[in-house]
Amino acid sequence: DLQALRARVEEVAATGVDFIKIGFLPSSRIGADAQALADIAGRKRLIAVVFADHRYEENVMTSFAKAGFYGVMLDTDDKSKGRLLDHIPPDRISDFVAQGQRHGLMTGVAGSLEAPDIPRLLPGKPDFLGFRGALCEGLSRNADLDAEATAKIRALIPGERPAEKTPSVDLELLAARGYFPDAAEDNLGTDQIFVRDFVLPVDIGAYSFEHGKKQKVRFDVTADVLRLTRDPKDMHHIVSYDLIMDGIRAIVSRGHVDLVETLAEQAAAFILENPRVARVVVRVEKLELGPGGVGVQIERKRESARLSKPLRVVAAKAEGGRKVV
Repeated sequence: DLQALRARVEEVAATGVDFIKIGFLPSSRIGADAQALADIAGRKRLIAVVFADHRYEENVMTSFAKAGFYGVMLDTDDKSKGRLLDHIPPDRISDFVAQGQRHGLMTGVAGSLEAPDIPRLLPGKPDFLGFRGALCEGLSRNADLDAEATAKIRALIPGERPAEKTPSVDLELLAARGYFPDAAEDNLGTDQIFVRDFVLPVDIGAYSFEHGKKQKVRFDVTADVLRLTRDPKDMHHIVSYDLIMDGIRAIVSRGHVDLVETLAEQAAAFILENPRVARVVVRVEKLELGPGGVGVQIERKRESARLSKPLRVVAAKAEGGRKVV
């Protein structure tokens, strides 16, 4: 009922909120429904919400952009059937974000997100992340907001890049990856994180008979990561092994490669993009060629890294926020 929808949107707009979310279930009428709100979109910031647990036509972004919507958000509809990352892997979420941004839409994601999801989603550069349960008492979406839980989530999300001077390193990237050591805990050395026996079906092989079919490939990765504290308690103190697995999945999803060496180099390069990783060892084995495994193991180190004097984030009392120094 378009009249009821318009009336409801106008009712919410009258409260003075900055953004108005409107959920769209899959339908052949999405384009028409969005266009029916175009006049409201011209004076209010409308955010179209689509759901990861449903399938949509490929032109859905175009419909929202043509109607003048301000943004689009990927969420989940049925909360009893899993979180966002249960439905879509990080690399496909990144594709969604990129597609929305190409259409000029402010693009973000939600869907029962938790603290460990943040470093997995930030590489996709969403314009915003949506939280509910993660900010509430006992992590219950129906409970009251909890200041401590909210602060923990906020600490994992980078603020704006300082404007007073051009930084010599990517402060936003460092902040996004939880690079927040205190001065008293510099020079703590490194820890090793690892992923072992990570087996995926991969399109790989230089022979013609290997093209067009997947083979089981095993990945083993060990990464030396800069320690930030003697007492790690929160996600911003660590580098998550999920980042390694997400990166490998994304590399594999790109399509056929001829050589295990190619996969190993690409995986190592991705892992070393994290500013806290100083060294990585990647082992890649094809498991269907007779012996237990055949492949390659490589070791790569960061060519330039500020591991001796890492950035610090300290409280900015005057503004009530955080600043990078």
